[in-house]
Amino acid sequence: MHVVILDSPAEVGDFAAQEILRGVAAGKLRTLGVATGSSPLAIYEVLERHRSPQLSALQAFALDEYVGLDPQHPESYASVIRREVTERLGLDPANVHVPNGTAADLAAACADFEAAIRAAGGIDLQILGIGRNGHIGFNEPTSSLASRTRVKTLMSATRRDNARFFADASQVPALCLTQGLGTIGEARKVLLVAQGKAKARAVADAVEGPLSSMCPASVLQMHPHATFVLDPDAAAELKLQDYYREVRSGMDTLR
Repeated sequence: MHVVILDSPAEVGDFAAQEILRGVAAGKLRTLGVATGSSPLAIYEVLERHRSPQLSALQAFALDEYVGLDPQHPESYASVIRREVTERLGLDPANVHVPNGTAADLAAACADFEAAIRAAGGIDLQILGIGRNGHIGFNEPTSSLASRTRVKTLMSATRRDNARFFADASQVPALCLTQGLGTIGEARKVLLVAQGKAKARAVADAVEGPLSSMCPASVLQMHPHATFVLDPDAAAELKLQDYYREVRSGMDTLR
């Protein structure tokens, strides 16, 4: 695991986007796992400014989707991904995959999504945010660390956090489909971005706390190529901040 602490939220987005662009340019990044929420938006803004035929040829896989929300609803993740990723990066909609939260058979929809990832050769790089309770995707605390794409019940705290995107909290669906922690862990690289003081406790638990299902993001401690990209506020509760900066400085010297 690597921890990169930058000076501002804008730098977080730029750093992550440049990592993606380098992978695309080198021909090593053909499948991208995309996340919704506020944290990754700066990444997509930078990528939009660097659109290219190579970038637009990517296949993309969303982390999650609400159950029962029409894909045309403005806050369905199918709609959010279409606005923030597909259109901005010029992707072919046929190459953008979102779990089907309106399927008659949700278990089959989850299996189909896993099969689509396998058919694409796996995910080369997965973008993640982190919830205040440590969730990644919609893997709430106590999720199995080996879980696959499945139906999950959202915690009331998560629904309250997401209520800002709806008229009120009662409109936030209680169920979702989400890539599992085992699914996320199979991505060849993971970039978790976090900005703001509200994420500081979750980040500290994920990076420096014990490996525990109570903090689902802590599973990334087991990933060989996971990077946390943080602004100072999100890094505020890390005990080893100076060390992480020293490590980055040393790596920069070697380049």
